[in-house]
Amino acid sequence: MPVNGGSVTVLIACSIVPDKIELARQEFTTIISTVVTNESACHGIRLEQDLDDPHRLLLIEEWDSKEAFTGAHMETPHMQAFLQRAEGFLAGAPEFRFGREIAEAH
Repeated sequence: MPVNGGSVTVLIACSIVPDKIELARQEFTTIISTVVTNESACHGIRLEQDLDDPHRLLLIEEWDSKEAFTGAHMETPHMQAFLQRAEGFLAGAPEFRFGREIAEAH
């Protein structure tokens, strides 16, 4: 049985245009706040920067289900607007992975 009660972790790796990293950080910070505040199916989002490649950002998100992320979430007006703005700082399509926790240690 999953440790986290069955929720799904979404891992999103994004390559950022080199001179747009600060813009990307600001845009992601804003959309993360909006999503966590307004979407009850989302249980948290972290944004991390790759230590070996500072132009690569990683989002780690917790959702009720894969369908909650890929369906209703992606259709919200705030996500649609963010995706339009992201075209200005993303260096290619993001890479998505979905997982479910099977063990935990602290």
